[in-house]
Amino acid sequence: MKKLLIILGFSFWAASVSAQEMNCIVSVTAQQLEGTDKRVFETLQNAIYEFINNRKWTSYNFRVEERIECTMLITVNQRLSADEFSGNINLVLRRPILNSAYNSVLLNYIDKGFQFRYTEFQPLDYNDGTFTSNLTSVLAFYTYMYLGLYFDSFSLNGGQAFLVKAQEVVTAAQNASEPGWKAFDGTRNRYWMAENFVNPSNSALTDFYYKFHRLGLDQMYEKVDAGRENCSQSLDGIKTLFDAKPELFAIQLLTDAKRDEFVNIYSDQRVPPSEKATVVNIFKEIDPANGSKYQAILDNK
Repeated sequence: MKKLLIILGFSFWAASVSAQEMNCIVSVTAQQLEGTDKRVFETLQNAIYEFINNRKWTSYNFRVEERIECTMLITVNQRLSADEFSGNINLVLRRPILNSAYNSVLLNYIDKGFQFRYTEFQPLDYNDGTFTSNLTSVLAFYTYMYLGLYFDSFSLNGGQAFLVKAQEVVTAAQNASEPGWKAFDGTRNRYWMAENFVNPSNSALTDFYYKFHRLGLDQMYEKVDAGRENCSQSLDGIKTLFDAKPELFAIQLLTDAKRDEFVNIYSDQRVPPSEKATVVNIFKEIDPANGSKYQAILDNK
């Protein structure tokens, strides 16, 4: 973990034993489909696993133990044609916290607009800047989002190059017939996910991922109060951004990923009442549907 911080904070010197960046758990299930040979989904699962974990996504070298922990859980709900399917992808990205066994969730999102074509043993071809298939473009998009958020949590704006890569996947997919790539497909899709994190006016998002994790959680092992105070300060920018853009998709993504963590951190009885009150007011404003969960922080005397 210490070596990873050195790598991410400075120049990513090559490790003596290197590995690909991703350590992604992949699952493909199709329990709702009847009359379909399930072997096609087994080969698809293996193909996706190899596509994500065996591909070199960056120019950096990681040791095996430093690979990025994440999951892509695909549930196929419908068979639209002989080789076309639709379903959901449950996406979870975790980040290790310095000097602890704890992993902080950076993203926890379900993409409900996933359509793709696949035939058994079909190779998964992908090249940056081109749209070959919806399947590989979606996989590449979320892998770049994983990389962007992960790197942002270790160094200020450290993941921006990968978030731009994710946006480039969106751009290449603008003529795709499948949903999720266009601004008018909805307000909560891949288009807006990339746009929100790349838009310079939303810089408070990337500031948060760095300050909350690197200056906050990573410091709490040695300096609990100072680290937590940095976590609290990181929320000020999110509050300001929310006041300007209350419907921003990325703020919902942030609260969905961090909600339980927020409650756990600030329910600690050592947190000063004034600090609890301040952050709870922010949480209730940016995530009003879950106000009762945040109220539990104040109720825990």
